[in-house]
Amino acid sequence: MENIIIVLICTVFILLIKFILGIKMNDVKKIKEIGYNKELAKITDKLPPNKQICKEILKKLENENVKIEETESKEASLYIVATNTILISDIKDTFMRVQTIAHECLHSIQNKKILLFNFIYSNIYIIYFLAVLILTIFGKITHTALQTNILMILGFIYYIIRSYLETDAMTRAPYVAKEYIEKSDVIKKEELDTVM
Repeated sequence: MENIIIVLICTVFILLIKFILGIKMNDVKKIKEIGYNKELAKITDKLPPNKQICKEILKKLENENVKIEETESKEASLYIVATNTILISDIKDTFMRVQTIAHECLHSIQNKKILLFNFIYSNIYIIYFLAVLILTIFGKITHTALQTNILMILGFIYYIIRSYLETDAMTRAPYVAKEYIEKSDVIKKEELDTVM
C-alpha cells in the first residue's frame, strides 16, 4: 500500500509541475526543430569544423590537454572526466554547435573532484537502482519503503551535484560561444545577433 501511495504522490507532483510550467510535448518538439533551422545553420557553416572550434575554445580557456574525439552519433556531446576527453556528436548541421562545444569545454575546466565524484556516484546510483529493482522483482526485498527512501535520498544528492555542474556550464556557454564567434571575424555582427 505504501508503494501505491508513493507512486500516486509522485505522479500528481509530476503532473502539477507540468501544468504549472505549461510544458507540452509539442513545445519540446519545436525546441528541437529550432536547433536544425537551415537559415541559421547556413550562417554558422562559415565557421571551422567542430574539432577546430573545440581546440580554439579550449585554448582560450587555457586547457589544451583535453583529448577531442568526434562521433557519428547524433545523441549527445559530452565531457568524460575519467579519460579527460570531449566527445563531439554529429552536430555539424545545427547552428547551436558552437554553444554545445563551448558547454563541453566548460565542463573540462570545472572542479575535477566534483566531476569525478559525479561520475563515480552516478554509476553507483544506477547499479544500486538496478540491484534493488531486480531483488524486489524476485521478492528478496520486503521493505520496499526503506529502499524507496534510500533511492530518493541518493537521487536528490545526484540531482544537486548534476544541477550545479550543468547550470554552471549552461549559463556560461552562450557568452563563450558569442566571444568565439566575434573573434572569428567570419560572421557579420547582424548574423551573430540573429544566431544568438
